[in-house]
Amino acid sequence: MKKVTRALLSVSDKTGIVEFAQGLVALGVEILSTGGTRRQLEEAGVPVRAVESYTGFPQIMDHRVVTLHPKVHGGLLAVRDKQSHMDEAAELGIEMIDMVVVNLYPFQQTVAKPGVTLAEAVENIDIGGPAMLRAAAKNHKYVAVVCKPAFYAEVLAELQANDGALSLETRQKLALEAFAHTGQYDAAIAQYLSREFAAEKSLFPSYFAPWYAKVGDDLRYGENPHQSAALYADLNAHEPGLARAEKLSGEKELSFNNFLDLTAAMEAARDFEEPTAIIIKHLNPCGAASAATLAQAFADAWAADPISAFGGVIGFNRVVDVETARMIGNAEYLQDVIAPRYREESGDYESTILAAFVEAIIAPGYEPEALELLRKHKNMRVMAQPDWAPAGREQDFDLKKIPGGLVVQTPDAQSVNKLDLKVVSKLQPTEAQLQSLLFADKIAKHVKSNAIVLVQGTRLVGCGAGQMSRVDSAMIAARKAGRRAAGSVLASDAMFPARDGLDACAKTGAIAVIQPGGSIRDEEVIQAADEHGLVMVLTGMRHFWH
Repeated sequence: MKKVTRALLSVSDKTGIVEFAQGLVALGVEILSTGGTRRQLEEAGVPVRAVESYTGFPQIMDHRVVTLHPKVHGGLLAVRDKQSHMDEAAELGIEMIDMVVVNLYPFQQTVAKPGVTLAEAVENIDIGGPAMLRAAAKNHKYVAVVCKPAFYAEVLAELQANDGALSLETRQKLALEAFAHTGQYDAAIAQYLSREFAAEKSLFPSYFAPWYAKVGDDLRYGENPHQSAALYADLNAHEPGLARAEKLSGEKELSFNNFLDLTAAMEAARDFEEPTAIIIKHLNPCGAASAATLAQAFADAWAADPISAFGGVIGFNRVVDVETARMIGNAEYLQDVIAPRYREESGDYESTILAAFVEAIIAPGYEPEALELLRKHKNMRVMAQPDWAPAGREQDFDLKKIPGGLVVQTPDAQSVNKLDLKVVSKLQPTEAQLQSLLFADKIAKHVKSNAIVLVQGTRLVGCGAGQMSRVDSAMIAARKAGRRAAGSVLASDAMFPARDGLDACAKTGAIAVIQPGGSIRDEEVIQAADEHGLVMVLTGMRHFWH
């Protein structure tokens, strides 16, 4: 245990600093402080010694140089059980500093503001703060370093319980947090300046420096049981996202695959304005529907393909209500309502509908009674993310690991609307068809390429995903839809390179097609649509997803 007798406090974020300082003083700790922190402590009646008084040197150059002084850094870096260090300190009048409480100028918040100038950004690059944090963290055997207000209560409680002393374990933990904090800070500066200093402006910096922190314990396993896995949160992301979603229920921990499927469910569900339910299996939607109520949307989505929905993950874009919660994982409802509806609509009386088991759910929230109902399913993980679709999330990059590096892109955050559509067929779409086509296009965006989806109204009835040929995807979608394919609308995530894909789509029974266009054989494909008597609209926007 190492007793704290002197602490230096200098913070930009002053949350809780007065209370923390008062707690230190009550333990007999002498407080050194600077600038605005010192003034705030003095106004609160906390006894403070100015750093300038301790060093004998004034702050200079508009507060740019205050703590960059040998008496400060000697007091932090001295090895306490090395006599030569102690002798030098005594000779030079250097007093030991046992704790540093520092957080940094708000560089990241500054550069996130619209219209910020390079000069404003540079002035928010902290120098003295990181130097003190790193010095204290390096010498953690003797010095404690506190870089975030979130640690104040924990540190103060340990000091109070141990007559003003902190354990080596705590000092090591705090040192690691300090190095991570300055590392993230420097990474953000390098990334910002690499854009600002570039000869040609680019969305992508020459140095890309994401910063991740591990969340919780290791996951149960990776994609397969012989692989290990962990979850990390992007500390620079514009949204908390799934990495910081709250688990409200479920005895089992989430697996690597659960996180991927929950991501797919959340991304798809939040693309829609109307109450929407998405059922994901191996990253692809096997059920999806929008309706006037969430319960109706879920029933429509489940009845699309209850065979594949077994062991699936569900995304809702609304707070889950009691009516919806009563259906989820309800074996009796599956057998009495969903299964008969599916068989009658699709004509599939042969496939085995196993059970109503659901792996996990993600939604913005849950009504209290709905949550109580869902908690009865012990193996179903219930996840909530109230910050469902925060502003600015489209600015976060989409990252994919490759051997030796990353490929980085902007997210596929766009969707088309009715005004973007170009009707290229002789037949004109009805308003109802346009609504269905736009719904189908959004669903296709969340299906692995090559993607073909069949939709009735605002409900997915058939999905062909991840095939090497669009012809194969069309055949699979038609088989999944069964007799529901007749009169449906069809969406393709990318153009038809030749008319054979369109011919295959016509065979499904669909009566209208939405696709991006852009093939050198577009005219041939359009002619095929007219020959088959299909409505065809082009979006001009491809949605490949690999």
